[in-house]
Amino acid sequence: MSTSRSGERDRDQEGRARNARPRDGLGRPLPYGTAGVERQPEGVVRTAAQSVAEAQTLLDSGRPFHAHEVFEDAWKSGPEGERGLWRALAQTAVGLTHAARGNATGGARLLRRGAEGIAAWQGVAPAGLDTAALVRWARDLADEVERRSEPVDAASVAPRLT
Repeated sequence: MSTSRSGERDRDQEGRARNARPRDGLGRPLPYGTAGVERQPEGVVRTAAQSVAEAQTLLDSGRPFHAHEVFEDAWKSGPEGERGLWRALAQTAVGLTHAARGNATGGARLLRRGAEGIAAWQGVAPAGLDTAALVRWARDLADEVERRSEPVDAASVAPRLT
């Protein structure tokens, strides 16, 4: 990936615009030349179990932005019938990201949107996902985020996915 500091857009090897700035653990861009947190590779095809395990590890380490990228890969590459569930999981991870960054309004909104998407899931969830517990977690955290005056600690409030 090429980096840009002169006003030109960063581009990946295929020429697509892609921001190459380093990121912190919550996905916020850092100045060029700063040591950041390694980004999740994009477009990785994983099994449902691999997606859940990798996302759980990232959530437990306080990196919900990176977990959202794993869920996004599953949403885009998974079976058509599961895509809404994976998208909803990605929304909850982004909601947690915003809550950890101190954006209570955006965090609560995305947590609730994700909870509704998870609640809409019918049938047995892939990879042992505990959809009922995830819906409760997202709704409860949305309520808490709206009551707080400071950011949440992403690792300490991370959900158990299974």
